[in-house]
Amino acid sequence: MNFRNRAERAAEAIGGLLESSPNADQAKAIADAVEKEIIEAVLEESERCVKVAHQCCSPDLDRAHKIAEGIKRTHTALIANLSSLR
Repeated sequence: MNFRNRAERAAEAIGGLLESSPNADQAKAIADAVEKEIIEAVLEESERCVKVAHQCCSPDLDRAHKIAEGIKRTHTALIANLSSLR
């Protein structure tokens, strides 16, 4: 399931909690806001993972660099996929 689908599910859940259902524009705005927050959280966590990899594997810098590069490649792919959605 991609971020957009999760955001739309969250928007539906939020709409269910409200006394009245949001219209289509409001539902899209809610989904957009939720998606943005999910993306920001993922990006922050990937940066945190890179830092942890460097700290954890500092005696073995080659391994730390390999882990960090893998995370950065995934991060780059995520950004490319998200950019294509906009």
